[in-house]
Amino acid sequence: MALPRRLFAATPSKLAAFDCPRRYRMTYLDRPAPPRGGPWAHNSVGAAVHVALARWRRLEVEHRTPEVGASLVRRHWQSDGFAGADQSEAWRELAAEWVRAYLVDEAGRWADGAEPRGVERTVATRTSTLAISGRADRIDERDGELVIVDYKTGRSKLDSGDARGSMALALYAIAAERTLRQRCRRVELHHLPTGEVAAFDHTDESLDQHLGRAGETALDIIVATDTLAAGADADEVFAPHPGSSCGWCDFRRLCPEGSAVSQSRNSWAGLGELPGERG
Repeated sequence: MALPRRLFAATPSKLAAFDCPRRYRMTYLDRPAPPRGGPWAHNSVGAAVHVALARWRRLEVEHRTPEVGASLVRRHWQSDGFAGADQSEAWRELAAEWVRAYLVDEAGRWADGAEPRGVERTVATRTSTLAISGRADRIDERDGELVIVDYKTGRSKLDSGDARGSMALALYAIAAERTLRQRCRRVELHHLPTGEVAAFDHTDESLDQHLGRAGETALDIIVATDTLAAGADADEVFAPHPGSSCGWCDFRRLCPEGSAVSQSRNSWAGLGELPGERG
C-alpha cells in the first residue's frame, strides 16, 4: 500500500513565487542556491517600518508615543540598496514621519486600552493537501471578530480590490480563525505613505476561492517538482514566465528570457520620488 503524500508546506510567499516557475525553482529547489541580485532600497524601507511598528507594540504602554515610533525607524534603519548616504538619510526621515503620523492616527483606535490579539503572529491551518502557515503583521479584535492588518510602504496607492485579491491576506484570515478560534473575515492594507486603509470583508465563498487557488498552485508545484525529480529538464518543467516584472527579479541576470524583455533597474528604482522632488 502506498504511503500517503506529505502535506505541502504552503506560505503565501512560496505560492506567489510560482507565478514564475523558474523563480520558484531557483528560490526553493536549486542547491546550491544561485546568487541573487543585490538588495533593494524599497525593501530596506519596508523592513525598517515593519520592525519599528512591531517593536513599538512590545513597549510598555507609557512609552508608546508616536515620536518613539519614529525613533525606532531610525534605530533599525539599514542603508542597503540606496544610492548613497544622502538618499538613505532622506528616506529614513520620511519613513520615520510615516510611522509617527500613522501612530497619531491610530491613537483613537486604542483609546480604551485594548491590545491587538497578535503582532508578527504566526498562524497556521491544514487542509487535506496543504499545511498553511504565515506571519501576520497584526491581528486586531473588533466587535468580537478578528481583523488581519498588513502594513504597506510601496509607492502605489491601494484600494479594496487589492485587499480582496490578496491571497496572502485571505490565507492569514483562514489560518488566524483556526489558530485563535475566533471568526475572521475582514482584511486591511494599511498604507503608511498616505495613511489610507484599503479593506475588504470576505465571505465564506471568497475565502474558499482563495483556498482553492492555493491548492491548485500547490498541486502544480508538486507535479513539477516530482517531474523534475524523475529526470525531466528543469527549464522545461520550470519554464520562465517573462514579462515587465522581470526587471525586479533577484535572478534576472541568470535568466536570458527575463533579461530580454526587461530593463535592468537601479537598486533604488522602487522608491519613487521624495516630497518636493521633480520627475
